[in-house]
This record gives sequence, C-alpha cells and structure tokens, in this order.
Amino acid sequence: MGLSVGVLKETHPGERRVAITPKVMDLLTKSGCEVWIESNAGLASGFLDADYAAKGAKITTAQDVCAKSDILLTVRVPANPSGKTNQVVIGFCDPLSDPEIAARYAQAGVTLFSMELVPRTTRAQSMDALSSMASVAGYKAVLIAAAALPRLFPMMTTAAGTVPPAKVLVIGAGVAGLQAIATARRLGAVVSGYDVRAAVKEQIESLGAKFVNINIGSTGEGQGGYARALTDDEIRSQREQMSAVMKEQDVVITTAAVPGRKAPILVTKEMARVMSAGSVIVDLAAERGGNCELTKAGETIVDQDVTIIGPVNLPATVPSHSSQMYGRNIVTFLKNMITKEGALNIDVNDDITRDTLVTRDGQITNARVQELLGAGAKA
Repeated sequence: MGLSVGVLKETHPGERRVAITPKVMDLLTKSGCEVWIESNAGLASGFLDADYAAKGAKITTAQDVCAKSDILLTVRVPANPSGKTNQVVIGFCDPLSDPEIAARYAQAGVTLFSMELVPRTTRAQSMDALSSMASVAGYKAVLIAAAALPRLFPMMTTAAGTVPPAKVLVIGAGVAGLQAIATARRLGAVVSGYDVRAAVKEQIESLGAKFVNINIGSTGEGQGGYARALTDDEIRSQREQMSAVMKEQDVVITTAAVPGRKAPILVTKEMARVMSAGSVIVDLAAERGGNCELTKAGETIVDQDVTIIGPVNLPATVPSHSSQMYGRNIVTFLKNMITKEGALNIDVNDDITRDTLVTRDGQITNARVQELLGAGAKA
C-alpha cells in the first residue's frame, strides 16, 4: 500500500487557499499515494469535493484525515499538531519568526517541513512557494494602489485635455517587487524601482522601469539572494536620498523583507509626509512590522492626506490561482522525497530536504531554529 496523503481545510483567519487542487491530484496518484481531503477544503478557492473525488480523492472529516494520513499537506501548518506521532507535516510555518511551533511539533514526535525554507536554487525552483506567492502579492499590491489613488494610472488624452500618468516607486526588487513593477507598467504608470542590491538594476530596467540610484557605500546583497540588513549609517544615508525621490511619487509600494527578522523601516513618517495629498503607500511587509513607520497590519490609515495600506496575506485574496501555484510547489516538493517504489525517503544529504526539515524524531533539526529557542536540539 502506498503513502496516505491528507489535506485539511485551512483554519487560519482569512485563509482561503487550499494545499492542493484537483489539477495536481494526478501527480500524487501516479506516485502511488492515497489522498484524503477534508470536506469543503477547497470550497473557498472554487474547488468542489466532487472535483477532488473525480480525481480519486476520498472526501471525509478533519478527524479522519488526521487519523489516516502519513503526510499532511497544508498551506499554514496548524498551530498545534493533530496528535498522531510519526506523521509528516509540510507547509508554511515561519519557524524563524515563531520557533515555538517547532518545539511543539518536536515534542509531539511529528516530522515538520517548512515551505519558507526551500532553498533558492535552480533545482528547487519548481518548489519555491514563497516566490509563487510573492508574485501574487506584487500583482495585487498594484491593483490596491490603483483603486485607492484618486488619480488615473495611465496617460489619457481626453476631450478635456491630456491626463499625465501616475508615478510609481517600487522599493525592493525581489519577486514581489518585480511583479509590482511589471503590473504598474502594464497599467500605464511611469515606474521607478529601487533595491539595495545593485545587481538587480538590469532586472528593473528590463521591465521598462527606471532604476533609482541611491549610494549607500557598499552592496546590500545578503545570503541566498536576499537583501542583507543595513547598518545605521547606511540606513540614514538611504533615507535622506529616498525622501527626495518619494516627493515626486504618487504611489510607493514597499516589498523589503529579511527572512526571520522584523521588516526594515525604509519609509519614516517624515518621508511619507513629503508626498503630495492623495498619494498612496502600499506596504507588502505589513505582516512583519512594515517597511513604513506608519503602517498598521491589516489596516488602511490616512496620515496628513497620504493613505498608507498594510495588506496581509494577499495570496489568499486570489485563492484559486494561488492554490494552483502552491499545490504544484508542495506536491513537487513531496515527490522529491518519494522513491520509485512509492515510499517516503527523508534523505538529509539532499540539500532541499535538509534545508527545509525543522523537526524529526523528537528533535529540532534546523540549526537556526535551535539557536532561536536557545535550548539545543532537544525539544
């Protein structure tokens, strides 16, 4: 008998995604997996129980899914394990920000994999769920900004004369930032992009945006292709130069995040207040504290006639396509550990498996999580 894979209905507030869609069911069944789906797990994403059943899934209760599954695939890992020892749970669990979740799963004897920790390598590209979800967030951020801005994005020639295009600045040229640049350009705005990593200048310009050149004295490149944390002097210099750029913008979209840390403040309240009345800031780092000093996660505020929007979990606002992308990522990730015989092989010599493994056999296996807990490898 092959592996038993379960999918639960997500319980996190506002979460409308589902871990797998009927489209990726074939990938699991071809690997010999039996799939158990909680009833209505995909309903909020537009996927019916009948769609899953037609692909061979067994529809049942949450209790049944937990009891019968060797492996649980989730979008957001439940805060507490289901109680079944030796189960494997895969999903977003943010162990670098919330290491306590790792302690609970280790104590329960559950093997936990974090989709946030998928390495950014060529081989792991098809499993990189953070990048997939960042694409959705970057796209949606521009639509939110366009809806909130009391001006039009494109240049328009009308009977009343020509309306100039909106000016949009995107801070941070990772996946979300580049998607935001591309989307704002498609809507007709004049777009500028900035990142502390000078290496992304070509990527910004290839999308038709202007690269904002701010000199901080050294490269901002960190490990794994992410931006590194800047020194106090670098931050001061960056803010002074950025303030002059922001004064000319109608929209600013911030996307900068450092894994496992509070988001860096890139836009102080003084910088936000130099923008003209009616301008909009959309802060994609709101969930990690925000890149803008005025941001409140999950809220829209107006400060001196500038609107600051702090959206949370934007991928869940486009649940159908987000679930399709995520489902492909997580199933590809799981298939990397399934042998030709249909057994699960957790091989720590494989860099993808090793880097994403958080707990196993009652131990916390990830060194960074161990450090954060400060209690060694034993939970």
